[in-house]
Amino acid sequence: MNEKYDPKTIEAKWQKVWEDSGLFKVREDPGREKYYLLEMFPYPSGKIHMGHVRNYTIGDVVARYKRMRGFNVLHPMGWDAFGMPAENAAIANNTHPARWTHQNIDNMRAQLKRMGFSYDWDRELATCTPEYYRWEQWLFLKMHEKGMAYRKESFVNWCETCQTVLANEQVEAGCCWRCGEEVRQKKLWQWFFRLTDYADDLLDHCDKLPGWPEKVVTMQKNWIGKSFGAEIHFPIEGSDERITVFTTRQDTVFGATFMCLAPEHPLVGKLSKGTDQEADVAAFVARMAAQDRSDRAVETYEKEGIFTGAHCLNPMTGRQMPIYTANFALMAYGTGAVMSVPAHDQRDLDFARKYGMEVIVVVSPPDNDLDSATMTEAYTDEGTMVNSGQFDGMNSRKALDAIAEHLEEKGLGKKTVNFRLRDWGISRQRYWGAPIPMIHCQTCGVVPVPYEDLPILLPEDADLLDGGKTPIPTLDYFTKTRCPQCHRPDARRETDTMDTFVESSWYFERYCSPHFHDGIFDPAATDYWMPVDQYIGGVEHAILHLLYSRYYTRVLNEFGLVKFKEPFTRLLTQGMVCKETLSCPEHGFLFPDEVEDSGDEQVCTKCGKPVETGRVEKMSKSKKNVIDPNLLLERYGADTTRLFCLFAAPPERDLEWSEHGVDGGFRFLNRVWRLACDWMDAIRDVSPFDGSPDELKGDVRDLYKKTHETIRRVTTDIEERFHFNTVISAVMKLVNTMYGVKLETRNSKLETGVLRFAMESVMLLLSPIVPHFCEELWTNLGHDQSVLLESWPSYKQEALVKDELLIVVQVNGRLRGRFTMDADAEDEAIKERALSDEHVRKFISDKPVKKVIVVQKKLVNIVI
Repeated sequence: MNEKYDPKTIEAKWQKVWEDSGLFKVREDPGREKYYLLEMFPYPSGKIHMGHVRNYTIGDVVARYKRMRGFNVLHPMGWDAFGMPAENAAIANNTHPARWTHQNIDNMRAQLKRMGFSYDWDRELATCTPEYYRWEQWLFLKMHEKGMAYRKESFVNWCETCQTVLANEQVEAGCCWRCGEEVRQKKLWQWFFRLTDYADDLLDHCDKLPGWPEKVVTMQKNWIGKSFGAEIHFPIEGSDERITVFTTRQDTVFGATFMCLAPEHPLVGKLSKGTDQEADVAAFVARMAAQDRSDRAVETYEKEGIFTGAHCLNPMTGRQMPIYTANFALMAYGTGAVMSVPAHDQRDLDFARKYGMEVIVVVSPPDNDLDSATMTEAYTDEGTMVNSGQFDGMNSRKALDAIAEHLEEKGLGKKTVNFRLRDWGISRQRYWGAPIPMIHCQTCGVVPVPYEDLPILLPEDADLLDGGKTPIPTLDYFTKTRCPQCHRPDARRETDTMDTFVESSWYFERYCSPHFHDGIFDPAATDYWMPVDQYIGGVEHAILHLLYSRYYTRVLNEFGLVKFKEPFTRLLTQGMVCKETLSCPEHGFLFPDEVEDSGDEQVCTKCGKPVETGRVEKMSKSKKNVIDPNLLLERYGADTTRLFCLFAAPPERDLEWSEHGVDGGFRFLNRVWRLACDWMDAIRDVSPFDGSPDELKGDVRDLYKKTHETIRRVTTDIEERFHFNTVISAVMKLVNTMYGVKLETRNSKLETGVLRFAMESVMLLLSPIVPHFCEELWTNLGHDQSVLLESWPSYKQEALVKDELLIVVQVNGRLRGRFTMDADAEDEAIKERALSDEHVRKFISDKPVKKVIVVQKKLVNIVI
């Protein structure tokens, strides 16, 4: 055995052994219990970052642990390869998205293999390949047949720079999440999935996800946003048309004094046409179109609006109400129209005061009367109905049902349920995505591509146009086609591509049978492996990806393709990897290698000026506070990198980068290596002790018991909490105990058998965390099969029974009490116990304690 720990040589050796032996390949085995472990697959950016390393290390530890526990473990990897990031990177690097993507996949695959992750690479997939997206197109056609996929004209968030539609969640502070440019509203024909058909079911099952973090479940519930209320119809004055609103506060309808429409509402332009307000309204709508119209952004805006020139009538009072278009009214919620009740909604009150509208109190608080002329805060709580006709004197909560029933009886409205959730717009006006399999015919309209023509191939020989615009609409060889129904030769293919979230909404099912050619996946394989037992990824995907995946699985379930509705049984959202920022007054943010030490300070390598250390933030290229995993692999190796990622913080917490922490991990592995070298000759040819602790005595007995205690602690912390930091800490304490045993005094095979048992236990317990390191030491112990094929160690209950000591307590030299403590109790714990003993407290009373002395864990002397 080499006396020096050489991670580079060891890791290369074992990675080759694993690959040559096919150790991580897996297949269905009905006789074994399965465990499907999956980390969210990456976009192939070209390099893995520390966030990847942490995420995949967490997953790999669980996968290896479960395999050692006897499970048939599926642990695949692939690439979320379509989408804007590849296009933007290709533009920046003057290359083709396909070439860029495939080169990056090759680079990242090599990096992941170098980390020693136990992936079954035979199952690798990339969503940009026709073998994958042909089945996505197939399911689109199935959904279109059932009306689950449809096309309509709608306002969308449009990024001019990226030339595409963005979901609300992709708009950050009014700007595109990718390029940072301003987003505006644009009306386009779009393809949608009927996500809202499953709103109730998605919401109901939020309470059937016990393995999910509560914060993620709450985020999903809030995004679905179920509200109980009423639809109320407000007739437009001088017209046969009416405005329908949704409200959860129908008890306040008598206090509605004006109406607000979203700037995108189709009635806005119609109502203002021909009035003195027409030009001003058009200018207001155009200005609103240039703003971020997401609900998060709108909440931050100063409330403003403009009179449309038209009025409607309050259906309960007949009161004339001016109709405004206002920036706080959203088409994405309710009907896009807001019945404004300023006395009982703060936003409406602010707007009313600004534009001089009347305020009418219709719900009175129990303890005082409200003055509508002077009130500055809207009253939003329960109260007694006033100024509400036949409902005066009624409790406002009871009035909710009474007024809704009255509206329904009179044909003025009805009880209803509303959802914040909206249908999923999947159209993207981009090149690098899966083509939507539809055809536009002047005679037949929009018709589906025949199934036998699938896949509709993305033309990968085309180059992006200036500014990154998609070339697809300009490619006659792609767009020109024959109508499959009437056979007109001048039909045109759909040129939009699918949102990349479509690809990531079913990849986990395809992993079960990635080479299956007769369907979207092999039903038998999916029945065996799905659902995913443990899914791991960032909390930033709590809404979009996870919600879409839950929806898509329901679609597959409805078509009889899967037997389950929920794709992920357990979910772990790991924290971010963070590091302080470094900046120079001249060059701004700096990468770590652009900073050097100069005396007592750090300076910029470009200009020599002092560097300012900023706050600890999520690692990002923009802030340059990143650490390249390749540097860690070169200097320390994969196992140390893995160890640091797991030891620095529990998985769900943010991890703060620490060079000292990485060094500490490397020192620990060297410490274990030296101990193994020192013990190897003595323990290599003996069997591990497996008897009763009663056969042992002294420090060997203590070590045996400590080893069993460590096995229990490590098993519990992995099984119940995934707290790998405490797992590593427990093994470190065991190693400390091992260092306390003097090898030269061990002559019997029984005693050296205990040492072997302890060393083997350390290898088994650490093997999921630092697998190359443990494989090498395991082999040196004389084993001829991989440590991954060994069973997880078990502990003896009898070895967990703690030895006890009788402790005598003296106060100023006189015997005043006695108690028992565990033999391994620390001195501080013994002091605390002595001072809290009720018999001892009688003699101390309220006198100050000057000193507490513990003598050989037998005697405590308290001096007062």
